[in-house]
Amino acid sequence: MTLPTDRPPTPPPAGRRTSVPRFVSWLSAGLVVLLGLVATASMPHAAAAADNPYQRGPDPTPASVAATRGPFATTQATVPAGNGFNGGFVYYPTDTSLGTWGAVAIVPGYSALFANEEAWMGPWLASFGFVVLGIETNSRTDGADARATQLLAGLDYLTRTSPVRSRVDPNRLSVMGHSAGGAGTLLAALRRPSLRTAVGLAPGTPGNNLNMSTTQVPTLLLSGQNDGTVTPSYVQGIYNTLPAGVEHAWAELAGNDHLSFTRSNPTEMRLLIPWLKIFLDYDTRYTQFLCPLANSTGVSRYSSTCPLVPPGGPTIPPTPPTTPPPTTPPPTTPPPTTPPPTTPPPTTPPPTTPPPTTPPPTTPPPTTPPPGTACTATYRTIGSWSGGFQAEVTVTAGSAAVDGWTARWQLGSGQGISQVWNGTLSTSGSTATVRNVSYNGALAPGTSTTFGFLGTGTPSSPSPTCTSP
Repeated sequence: MTLPTDRPPTPPPAGRRTSVPRFVSWLSAGLVVLLGLVATASMPHAAAAADNPYQRGPDPTPASVAATRGPFATTQATVPAGNGFNGGFVYYPTDTSLGTWGAVAIVPGYSALFANEEAWMGPWLASFGFVVLGIETNSRTDGADARATQLLAGLDYLTRTSPVRSRVDPNRLSVMGHSAGGAGTLLAALRRPSLRTAVGLAPGTPGNNLNMSTTQVPTLLLSGQNDGTVTPSYVQGIYNTLPAGVEHAWAELAGNDHLSFTRSNPTEMRLLIPWLKIFLDYDTRYTQFLCPLANSTGVSRYSSTCPLVPPGGPTIPPTPPTTPPPTTPPPTTPPPTTPPPTTPPPTTPPPTTPPPTTPPPTTPPPTTPPPGTACTATYRTIGSWSGGFQAEVTVTAGSAAVDGWTARWQLGSGQGISQVWNGTLSTSGSTATVRNVSYNGALAPGTSTTFGFLGTGTPSSPSPTCTSP
């Protein structure tokens, strides 16, 4: 495999030193100050990118995710047969200044060739910042087991001996396949739990009895509403075996059949690109497109385990204290019917009404936001388990647009928050405060956005407040 040679930049020609008029010096100084102000204004975004070195490219938008090409220039090369599979093609970004890239190996379905059915995906995915290896199978009639073996062989070749190995991050690898190749993809995930994600496109055929209950790999299933080969009920059966503790999603594409994934499919890519960005690049800027599904055009069914938090990713916020500070109202407050002997004089409100006075003075009332607020916040518990729970809060703008929002609520006794997505968390005593992040602060009148979190302790039903600057 021959790779293009990256040409180094041509150094500027040496010039003759000349005197500089004083006004030019003043002008230069002014430009320095102006550039400094611009740099300061962009520091939050730069800091966010610094926290995650794999967060690359501009902030995504619905239009950019739906585009047929991403922000990176790409090239491709032919891969010779050998190394455990029958050769294929590799596509990758030409930029070498940003470090290594996450990679995905793709295998076609039974009797098919990658060159004929999936090659359209190569440059499309590579332009969004991935190394893509499309493999041809040793035999076109290879079953799912053999395809799983060859997918993993392809990744080993890509990271160990291929000419592009220096461009690939060996810790950010994934697999994908169609039909029998999709079944092979799921089997590969069972065999290699270190994979960052697996994507099955109409995966397998009835009779394979795929059971994913032991997988540790985040999994995306894409299927066709009109697929008579890998039917929706069959894919539903696979989806139902995916463990609750592993992130997964299933999208059924409206009107698609079994071969819809073998030709250019914008709906498929609009779902696939955010998924790979989240789980290969830990780039949670893309969560907004899948949690909840931002654009349901062309999608007849969608299920997911939002928040879709990438395991081990650098963008997960630091864990706050799991035990609330001492200012949390103690859970042992005597019941109102048994006041202590030091009960205040009769002018004190009756003992049946003390609950409203128990929150600390600095805590906003955990009731419906007062009239005139710019937004509302609705709390919902998604699920719970021994010692923890998952919840989400939906923020909705009022009759006017908002540019930035803040939601607050009271943590219950013994509660803590370990992870937050689509928001920035701070805590003070028993008060949890979540503010918008860069991509979800601006809401049109009546529109909503959702952030979620993982909590420790027993779930409760607080009534969060919402304010906007």
